[in-house]
Amino acid sequence: MLTVLMVLGLVAGCSVTIPTDPDGTLDRARGGVLRVGVSPNPPWTELPGADAEPRGLEADLVRDFAASLDAEVEWTPGGEEALMGALDRDELDLVIGGLTAKSPWSSHAALTYRYTATTGPEGEEELHVMAAPMGENAFLVELERFLLGKELPR
Repeated sequence: MLTVLMVLGLVAGCSVTIPTDPDGTLDRARGGVLRVGVSPNPPWTELPGADAEPRGLEADLVRDFAASLDAEVEWTPGGEEALMGALDRDELDLVIGGLTAKSPWSSHAALTYRYTATTGPEGEEELHVMAAPMGENAFLVELERFLLGKELPR
């Protein structure tokens, strides 16, 4: 019992914040820039042209999330493989593009809790998610709170 109390005292004295971001994603984005990779997948994400901002349900959600952080969005278009590599290298904070919970990228990124569900082409339920950097738990929790607070069409 004494050991448990000593450990609790040490943790409390270290000003440990849980959840935390080892790379500081949430702190850097708040009041700064949210770096978002976007892969085209209508109607979730659409890339209208070279200088135009992405459109679609997920692009709108990201803009609203960035506004909640008082952040500007820096968009990086690309294919999923390239964007997930950039996410892994800490070059992006978030990747969107109609990803589902069955994404093959789940071992390379932290997928959010599903924010909406739709019916797929063969009648199966598709649970839609976004991809964040592994281990950036404060950022992930903030994003999930934001998404769960939204009323989205099914």
